[in-house]
Amino acid sequence: MDHVPNAPHPPAAPPPGDPRQPPPAPYGAPAPYEVPQSASRVRRLLPPLAALAGVAAAFTYVGLVDPNESGHYPPCPLYSLTGLYCPGCGGLRGAHALAQGDPLTAFGDNALALVGYVIFAVVWVIWVVRAAKGLPLRITQRPLWWWTLGAVLVAFSVIRNMPFGSWLAP
Repeated sequence: MDHVPNAPHPPAAPPPGDPRQPPPAPYGAPAPYEVPQSASRVRRLLPPLAALAGVAAAFTYVGLVDPNESGHYPPCPLYSLTGLYCPGCGGLRGAHALAQGDPLTAFGDNALALVGYVIFAVVWVIWVVRAAKGLPLRITQRPLWWWTLGAVLVAFSVIRNMPFGSWLAP
C-alpha cells in the first residue's frame, strides 16, 4: 500500500476502561449497536400489521353497529342536500354486509367500495411480503392514474344516479 502524503489518519480507538467506550456485551448477546435480525423483521412488519389492525377494528365496529338502522351514523351530506348518491353512499352498508359474510349484498350496496376493499387487500399482501424481505413499498402514480381514478369516481356517481344505472344505487 502506498503512502499518501497529508492523508487523514483514522481516529485512535479509546483505551480500555475509557468512559466514552460502552461496556462489553455479555457473552452471546449482540453488541449494543446491532439490531437482531428478528427484531428488525418485527419492526419492518409493524406498519402493515398496524394498518391491518386499524382496518379490522373499523370493520368490526361497522359489522357490530348496523348502518341500516338510522341514528348510528351521520347521513351523507350530498344525499341529504341534493338527493344524489355520492361515490361513497352505501359504503358503510357494504362494509357491514361484507363483515357479516355477505359479499353479494356488499356489491349491491356499493360496488366501487367492494372493488376498493379487494385492491386494498392485494396491496396489503404485497406490502407485507416486501416488508418481510426488507424492501420498501413504493407506490408511485403518474398524474394520468389520478385523473383516471377521478374519472371513474365521477362516472360511477353519474351512472348510479341515472335511471339506467339504478342497479348501482344503494
